[in-house]
Amino acid sequence: MLATLGRVMVLKSTSLRPGCLVRPIAPTKLPGRYFAHQKSLPRLPIPPLLQTLERYLLMLEPIVSQEELEHTNQLVKEFAQKGGVGARLQASLERRAGKTENWLSDWWLRTAYLENRLPVVIHSSPGVLLPKQDYHDRQGQLRFSAKLIAGVLDFKSMIDNETLPVESLGGSPLCMNQYYQILSSCRIPGSKSDSFANYSVTKKPAHVTIVHNFQFFELFVYNSDGSPLTVDQLYMQLEKIWHSSLQTNKEPIGILSTGHRNSWANAYNTLIKDKVNKESVKCIQRSIFTICLDAPVPKVSDDLYMSHVGAQMLHGGGSRWNSGNRWFDKTLQFIVGEDGSCGLVYEHSSSEGPPIVALLDHVFEYCKTSEMVRSPMIPLAMPRKLRFNITSDIKRDIEKAKQNLNMMVRDMDIKCFVFEHFGKDFVKSQRLSPDAYIQIALQLAYYRIYGEQRATYESASLRMFHLGRTDTIRSASVESSVFVRAMDNPQEQKQNKVTLMRQAVQAHRAYTDLAIKGQAIDRHLFGLKHQAIEDLVRIPEIFMDTSYAVAFHFNLSTSQVPAKTDCLMCFGPVVPDGYGVCYNPMDNHMNFSVSAFNSCAETNAAKLAHYLEQALVDMRDLIVQTNSSKL
Repeated sequence: MLATLGRVMVLKSTSLRPGCLVRPIAPTKLPGRYFAHQKSLPRLPIPPLLQTLERYLLMLEPIVSQEELEHTNQLVKEFAQKGGVGARLQASLERRAGKTENWLSDWWLRTAYLENRLPVVIHSSPGVLLPKQDYHDRQGQLRFSAKLIAGVLDFKSMIDNETLPVESLGGSPLCMNQYYQILSSCRIPGSKSDSFANYSVTKKPAHVTIVHNFQFFELFVYNSDGSPLTVDQLYMQLEKIWHSSLQTNKEPIGILSTGHRNSWANAYNTLIKDKVNKESVKCIQRSIFTICLDAPVPKVSDDLYMSHVGAQMLHGGGSRWNSGNRWFDKTLQFIVGEDGSCGLVYEHSSSEGPPIVALLDHVFEYCKTSEMVRSPMIPLAMPRKLRFNITSDIKRDIEKAKQNLNMMVRDMDIKCFVFEHFGKDFVKSQRLSPDAYIQIALQLAYYRIYGEQRATYESASLRMFHLGRTDTIRSASVESSVFVRAMDNPQEQKQNKVTLMRQAVQAHRAYTDLAIKGQAIDRHLFGLKHQAIEDLVRIPEIFMDTSYAVAFHFNLSTSQVPAKTDCLMCFGPVVPDGYGVCYNPMDNHMNFSVSAFNSCAETNAAKLAHYLEQALVDMRDLIVQTNSSKL
């Protein structure tokens, strides 16, 4: 369940100017700059124990019964006793913090990602829809892919030279570590725990992987002098690949990476027993990133198009379509369709949204400015096709993976849409936080459908700290509870409703500020529980309590991922009866994705999307009406 909980609300204030190419801070290499910057960052703090316990009880109020709350109150008192188990675990955690670069990061990487046994597809790896491109044929697909490759290499040069601008929030510099993990890296399956390999630490790889009709190719993207291939050269190489992979009857070897992690680990060990297969797999894993040249998919109506493309980015559409045209363990895979649809899917263990979005913004600006310049006719070697010897055991594993993936694809209910009534500019004009406004609208939408509030997860970035990942913003709060109950109450005055709405939005904003400063409750409680496991003490009752289970059963798993590019991220729910909601608020519109599982009779993505639209509009109308009544 934790795997998808690392998504991050992109920090709103960075040093990067909107609407322009990210420029290197220096024209030449600055060796050692990255490490010097990282060393200067503060360490992630451990909040005071009593502060976390008080906030925990407050957070439970809107989501558990009075009887459960009273029982939990007693457990919290026992846990918090002077010299008791809570104090001992807090002291152990503080000792851990003194001995490590970040007391949380290793635990979180292992628990949320590498030890999680659910498939990365849908359950962990987010998909990203990019704006539809203006082409409808193979040439357009390959030309755009060539520009994408060149744009990523341009961004990579800033990482390699350590000239990437350091992002900041409110004057505080942010940890840049994740930028150094997303290229030339891959997750590797294991029977109990996966591992993560970053190949750029040693000899930097010089190739990307291209996949077409389930066939993988190694494409070298640098000349012998170290200069990157031009867009024109890349296009010619992609043409060669396309023409040498026209067969459509190849075994979809990549579909193995969609499986349950234990099944995939077993299939992986079978696969790499063969030396040829092992060498091909290593080539994919070591590549800088992957480009998936997708086969055409069935056309759908305009109102379904966005959701349809979202599903393609998330899971590839199933074994009949493009799910085998991936290697889902690869950190970064760009997906380019023949009809102008494009996007990416990324494996989540190394990074949250901000580095991916910053790279995307850079690449899209680069694509707009780069032209197909004719290159000198230097003969380039034919890209190497990666060979796989398919035994009967591997064939059986592929068939099993197909069946399981197709079940997951059928179970995925996704609705992607553009909310066109207004964007973040209107919300800001009312002196409200757009993110908090959307989160409160989501609480109202959920309450209108179900008549109750449930635990809601929104990611907060901890990048103000060295190796910081995420913590949780709890959107179901006492203040949001009071507002959603008042909103549709005819006895309540409109002015009072607006006051309650503003209080709910402001409370959410205040908790967001606490979270990004390392003072939220979720990762602290996570740390105390894991410290108990590590110290081999009995798990304290507070963590075995019904309230704790309710608090960490996130029926709403949400993330704001704003970008300069008009794109949208999407991901699956983290519980069987839950929703995954992601959004990108633009100036005058907002992009949303809502996901649910068809196997749950109580959830419906289109229904929540409809109620969310209505809630956003109703809150806007309430503000406008009360503003005009004051005049």
